[in-house]
Amino acid sequence: MTMTSSQVARKASLDLYRAVWRWHFYAGLFVLPFLITLSLTGALYLFDDELDALIHSDLKRVEAQQDLQPPATLVSAALQAHPGTAVKYTSPTTPESSAEITVNALSGERLAVYVNPYTANVLGSLDDRGTVMWTVRYLHSFKFFGQTPRKLIEMAAGWSILLVATGIYLWWPRKGSGGVVRVRGKPKSRVFWRDLHAVLGIFVGGFIVFLAITGMPWSGVWGAQVNEWANGNNFGYPSGVRVEVPMSDAYLSDQGSTSWSLEQAQVPESTPPDMPTPRIGLNNAVSELEALGLQQGYTVNLPTTAAGVYTGSIYPDDLSQQRVVHLDQYSGKPLIDMRYADYGPLGRWLEFGINVHLGQEFGLINQLVLLAVCIAIIVMCVAAGVMWWKRRPSGGMGVPPLPTDKRVFRGLIAMLVIGGVLFPLVGASLLVMLIIDWLIVQPLQERRPARQG
Repeated sequence: MTMTSSQVARKASLDLYRAVWRWHFYAGLFVLPFLITLSLTGALYLFDDELDALIHSDLKRVEAQQDLQPPATLVSAALQAHPGTAVKYTSPTTPESSAEITVNALSGERLAVYVNPYTANVLGSLDDRGTVMWTVRYLHSFKFFGQTPRKLIEMAAGWSILLVATGIYLWWPRKGSGGVVRVRGKPKSRVFWRDLHAVLGIFVGGFIVFLAITGMPWSGVWGAQVNEWANGNNFGYPSGVRVEVPMSDAYLSDQGSTSWSLEQAQVPESTPPDMPTPRIGLNNAVSELEALGLQQGYTVNLPTTAAGVYTGSIYPDDLSQQRVVHLDQYSGKPLIDMRYADYGPLGRWLEFGINVHLGQEFGLINQLVLLAVCIAIIVMCVAAGVMWWKRRPSGGMGVPPLPTDKRVFRGLIAMLVIGGVLFPLVGASLLVMLIIDWLIVQPLQERRPARQG
C-alpha cells in the first residue's frame, strides 16, 4: 500500500523524533550523574571566599589594628613555628584578614601557615590547599581522582551540549502549549515530571552550554591543547608580549594557581651580578610590587635559587586588575609585568568566560544567578530520573524505541565526525556509545519491542 505524501512526512518526522529521543536518553544516562555532582560542588564554590572565611575563621580572621608587621617578620614567625623553607607569601586581602605563608616543612609537608599581620602571632596551619573550599574545587574538577577520571569531565561537557540540543528539539511545541512554559498535572503523574524536566531544561539549557564551554579550558586534553595553541611560541606568554630576558625551565603554573592564559608561561631568571651583591629581600620586593599597584591579597613567590625571581601575582574578581610581575632578586627591576590587557583576544574572551563561570565577574548577582541555575539543574535531573522510572518497562532499561528507518542516524555520524575533530574525547565516547547501541541495545530491542510513549 502506497503512503500519501502527508503519511510519508509524518513517518519521517516520527523517525527523526525517535532518533533524537534515543540519543537524548543516552546523553542523559551518561551526563546526569555529572550534572548533579558538578551543580552541587559548583553551587558551593560560588561562595568559596565567604565559606572559607566562615569555616576557617580561627585561621583567616583577625581584629584590625593600626600597624602591620613587615612581611619578612611574618615569614620568620611562620618558619619558627614550622621549620623549613618559605616559598610563598600572601598578603592580607582585607584589614581583618590574616597573612598566609606557604612553607615546605622539614617534615616533608607543604603547609599553609596563617599569621596575624599585626602581631606576627601564628594562628595555625593547614596542608597547602587544605581548606574546605579547595576540597570542593578538587571534587568539582575530579582532580581528587587523578588525570584519567578528569577526562570524564571533558566528555560530560560535550555530551551536555548534545543533551541540550536534543532536548530543545524534543521540547519544541508541536501540539498545544502543555509542557512548554507551564507544568501540567500533579507529582503523582508522569506528565508532571516530564513537564518539570522540559520547562526547567529550556530555561537553563543556555546556561548548561555556557558552563560546559567555559569549563572546557580546564580539561586535560582539549584545554591543554588549546592553551598551548593560544599562547603561541613566545615562552607561553600571550601574543603581543615580547620579552628579552633569560627564561628558566619552570612554568608559572608550577608555583601555584594562575590564570588559564598564563599556565604555559615560563618564569624568567634573575641575573646574578659579577660581584657579590645582596638580594633585595622580601620587604623591598613587597614595597616595589605595591608601588607598581598590585592590589592587596597578592601572592609573592619567593626565590629559592640564585637565579630565582620574586613573582608577585593577583587574580581578583575584577579581571582588569589581574596581574603578574616578576622582579630580579638582586636589582628589584621588573623583568616582566603582565596584565589582563596584554592577553591575546582568545585569552581575554576565555578568561572572561571563566570569570563568569566562577561567579566573579558581576559580583553577587553573578553568584545568585548561577546558584539558581545549579539548583534548577539538580531539580531537572531528579525530574528526569523520576520520569524515566515511571516510564520504564518492568525488567528493562526503557531505552526509547528505534526509528523504523535507521537512515535517520546518518546525522549522528556527521555529529560524531564534527565532535571528534573539535573534542577528541567526546568523539571517542560517542563512537563507543554508537557501537554499544548497534551491537547490543538494538538487537535486544528488535527481539523485545520497547514500550512506546
